[in-house]
Amino acid sequence: MLPKFSSRAFLAPMAGVSDPALRLQCKKMGAGLVVTEFTSIHSIIAKEEQLKENMKTIQEFIEFSEQERPISVQLFGSDLYALEKAATIVEPYFDIIDYNMGCPAPHITQQMAGGALLQEVNLTQEIFKTLVNAVKKPVTLKIRSGVTEASKFLFREIAKIAEDQGIQMITFHPRTVSQGYSGNADWRLIKELKEISNIPIVGNGDIATPEDAKMMLDETGCDYVMIGRGAMGNPFLFEQINDYLRTGSYKEYSFKDRLDSFFDYLCLTNQYKIKFSNIKSQAMRFTKGLKGGSKLRSKITFSKNLEELEKIMREAYSIS
Repeated sequence: MLPKFSSRAFLAPMAGVSDPALRLQCKKMGAGLVVTEFTSIHSIIAKEEQLKENMKTIQEFIEFSEQERPISVQLFGSDLYALEKAATIVEPYFDIIDYNMGCPAPHITQQMAGGALLQEVNLTQEIFKTLVNAVKKPVTLKIRSGVTEASKFLFREIAKIAEDQGIQMITFHPRTVSQGYSGNADWRLIKELKEISNIPIVGNGDIATPEDAKMMLDETGCDYVMIGRGAMGNPFLFEQINDYLRTGSYKEYSFKDRLDSFFDYLCLTNQYKIKFSNIKSQAMRFTKGLKGGSKLRSKITFSKNLEELEKIMREAYSIS
């Protein structure tokens, strides 16, 4: 069974973005579910063998904290043997095993992974069967609508197969793989998927405000919403969505609040092995929309260490 979620707003898995520090921030601000950055099944197997030799666990590789629960781990890769092995490695540590069939990045789709699998019905069926049989934890799925505009209804058959094979929840981003993140997400397709499914549907795509979240829930009937880019540098969005759904209003946060939040994030990074380049990218996101932010981001780009970055971000208080 799926765990109980504290809210209807989830944090999406985003490579280089949804690191354990940001996930924990979003969780504290009211995210009902957080998902790890997607991870290759082959890298999980290789890392586990290395870690075992040093008496360590996979948690050294896919870092997380107990405060994030319920937490989902997202996997990608289509080798059935490796998939089964990787799923059993991560199962003891996570509450949900999520499978990625939505990533549009060419270096992923060229491996017959991510969104490319939407057109491989037979392989997809075997993947779902393998995953569901390999673990006792709930298995969920992230998909896009199709590969190209001409095949934008592939989700219908994939969703039916997923449900038949025991997948317990589907997150649906209604753009095609070839669209990437351009154009608009077609929320009408989320409504269609909800109408033909008997399992919970999570709507994903173009949610930047609490009003967007409510509109998606109202227009599509989906059970939950997943926020990706809208939460970048803005963990407050989860609290705002939850308050708006409950009361019809929410607290506005200032740029000073955003900067304070960045320093909270920076403090949390001390507990994890997060690359400095990723922390710099997060600093950029926390300054988005700030008056004079472009000059600040230029300085951030050239910062060489945490001390320099911290100094630059402290200067931002004077212009916020």
